[in-house]
Amino acid sequence: MRISTNTIYESGVGGIQQQAADFLKTQQQIAASRRILTPADDPIASAKVLEVSQSSSLNKQYDTNMGSATSALEMEDTTLGSIVGLLLDVRTSALQAPNSTVTDQNRAGMATALRGSYQALLGLANSTDGNGQYLFSGYKGTTRPFAENASGTGVTYQGDQGQRLVQITTSRQIAVSDSGADVFQGIRNGNGTIVAAADAANTGTGVIEPATVTNLANPDLRDAVTIQFTSATTFDVADATTGAALATGASFAAGGVISYNGWSMSIKGTPQAGDTFTVRGSSNVDMFKTLGDLIAQLETPASGSAADFAKLTNGVRTAIQNLDQALQNISTVRASVGARMNENDAAQIAGADLQLQYKQTLSTLQDLDYTQALTDLAKEQTSLEAAQQSFVKIQGLSLFDYIR
Repeated sequence: MRISTNTIYESGVGGIQQQAADFLKTQQQIAASRRILTPADDPIASAKVLEVSQSSSLNKQYDTNMGSATSALEMEDTTLGSIVGLLLDVRTSALQAPNSTVTDQNRAGMATALRGSYQALLGLANSTDGNGQYLFSGYKGTTRPFAENASGTGVTYQGDQGQRLVQITTSRQIAVSDSGADVFQGIRNGNGTIVAAADAANTGTGVIEPATVTNLANPDLRDAVTIQFTSATTFDVADATTGAALATGASFAAGGVISYNGWSMSIKGTPQAGDTFTVRGSSNVDMFKTLGDLIAQLETPASGSAADFAKLTNGVRTAIQNLDQALQNISTVRASVGARMNENDAAQIAGADLQLQYKQTLSTLQDLDYTQALTDLAKEQTSLEAAQQSFVKIQGLSLFDYIR
């Protein structure tokens, strides 16, 4: 068959262009270090690369979230540690107060120092994380959790009961805050089950030791009762709510133990007729009230009589017991924070391992085999040069070259 000159030229140019395109593509693969430059190069692998890349990006976002969670939890743990140190200092001062060698003036000085501790505690309770979110305001991260009452007699909680959560994996959220109500206000007074207290109007020198539980299963354990002395050696028991008599004429010896309804209470000193002591189920009391009551107690003169000193001792012991409960509550919260930090750290390690797996999978799917690519480049370069030289030779053929 006859082949036209135009066909020869088109065929030659087309061959050169294809060889040049193959050569250029290989060069681009080497420059990009990628086998797949467009989805057309390997549609199945390209789809898998997209899926793995999206998973990798999501995992990186979780890692960023975990970094934020770590920062917030570390800030909370540090703040709680500072609160523990402050409460221990307050407790040490309280232990020194009911001492016969300490004067009213000395106790007034302690009270002044404790007012500074009160403000420091308020400041810690209103701490923020690195993003300006309050640590102890629940969901209301931008709301200052604690504000002093206008009367100066306590604080009001302005947050809520929630915990802000951060997504750290596809199926796990972690709390990075705690409710201030739980940390600072949800504290059971006394020993956490019952609390004993001396009436402020007592005139004797009776000083109570913390009440202890002897039978936790007793259904009447938390019933509020009053112990009213009818003389230094006898007392009656009555229902604190209704005033109904429960027991009369019970005997008492100084320093003796009174037991009732599954609890026991030791009273040292000498109560006077009319002195009253109350035992009831524990209730919530916040740290600020505990500290405020202690300050008020230290500011009250107690050197005038043995009865005044007994009131001081009873008030301070009540404060110390409540401080112990507050410290226990902080320890519980810190344990929770520590558990969350450990979980977050474990998730970070797992996330890093997963990220490495994603990287290896992507490498398998799209990374270039340099040995093969360089071999192909050399082969394509040779083919391109051969095609160019062949075209030059072919297009130079003409019948007129042989006519003499």
